[in-house]
Amino acid sequence: MAVITLVFVQVYWINNAMMLRQANFERSVGEAVSSAIIRLEKSEGMMIPETPLIIEKNLTYNLIDSLLNDELNKKSISAKFDFGIFSTEREYFILAPENMNPMDLLENAYAFELFPEDGRMEPDYLMLYFPNEKGFLIKQMAWLLIISIALLLIIIFSFTYTILTIYRQKRISEIKNDFINNMTHEFKTPISTISLACQALKDSDVTKTTEVYDAYIGVIGEENIRLGAMAEKILQSAVLEKKQLELKKEWFDIHEVIQDVVSKIGIQVQIKDGSIQTNFRADPSEIHADKVHITNLFSNLLDNANKYTPHKPKISIDTRNVTTGIMISITDNGIGISKKNQKKIFDKLYRVPMGNLHDFKGFGLGLSYVKVILEYHKGSISLESELKKGTKFDVFLPYQS
Repeated sequence: MAVITLVFVQVYWINNAMMLRQANFERSVGEAVSSAIIRLEKSEGMMIPETPLIIEKNLTYNLIDSLLNDELNKKSISAKFDFGIFSTEREYFILAPENMNPMDLLENAYAFELFPEDGRMEPDYLMLYFPNEKGFLIKQMAWLLIISIALLLIIIFSFTYTILTIYRQKRISEIKNDFINNMTHEFKTPISTISLACQALKDSDVTKTTEVYDAYIGVIGEENIRLGAMAEKILQSAVLEKKQLELKKEWFDIHEVIQDVVSKIGIQVQIKDGSIQTNFRADPSEIHADKVHITNLFSNLLDNANKYTPHKPKISIDTRNVTTGIMISITDNGIGISKKNQKKIFDKLYRVPMGNLHDFKGFGLGLSYVKVILEYHKGSISLESELKKGTKFDVFLPYQS
């Protein structure tokens, strides 16, 4: 409201300044024309004419034009003008510019009585018209207008920037809180499992056999690896954030990497009574890239495809050659992503809102990691998705970035 009020005040001030400038202009024009008429009376020894015929015979257009120019310049009025002399007795212009419609003079011009001391009932009038009067007045106020408009724009820009900054900070705060909640939830499970396993090993009532020891130590080891993987993912994200990632590129077969990831993820898919199908059509299929990060990239995508397909996941992986690289398409029959959320899915820490449910684990780092790794390799990723029908990711990797 304060900004809007300030804008209206500024506009009101500009309008008032314009009206004041207009009034000063009219006064200056009146004074200049009065002086010109007085000089006209005295020029060439002319006396006050008795009839309009004397005006017709003795006054010339050039003489009046010269006098008006001289007097207007004294008032610092350099605007272009046209003029004519209108006889009220004859009801027509006895002197007017050839290239101008007389009606423009009658409707828009300033009217000044010629030779007012003559005292005639039907005097002649000098009609003075400025075609570009508004432009001249605006030009006179140019610096004031520029400063005013600049201030208005600065105020509007500052206000908009402030609101957007507040909104972004609010959004960052929400994302941070969601991330902390997700991280707490994710770390809590393995920590609790490790804690329970340790307590069981300490419990005197539990029979300590080699099999029991091995079982509990195996659980502790698995959960410890899981914790390490989650911590590594967070640290990896921090490295990407600082743009400190150094790629170790080598030539390798992309099909072998995908097949290796499929063999690891495939067990989790089979547990849910699902399957992964591969259709490798790319030939050649070798690329020059960082093998570790490319492996992680496909691990994230396949893990998401499995994670977000609650029942009987059907995942297909297709590869084909394009002009400068390989296109890999990963399709699932999962819950899908709405159009609204598709625009943000690659943002760091962003997770599709699920209300108060926590059915799907993760930090919201996977897809942002995928996008950054592809950017490092001069690749790209796009998606097609529909709610409750599944998602398709198209990953492009150049042969050599």
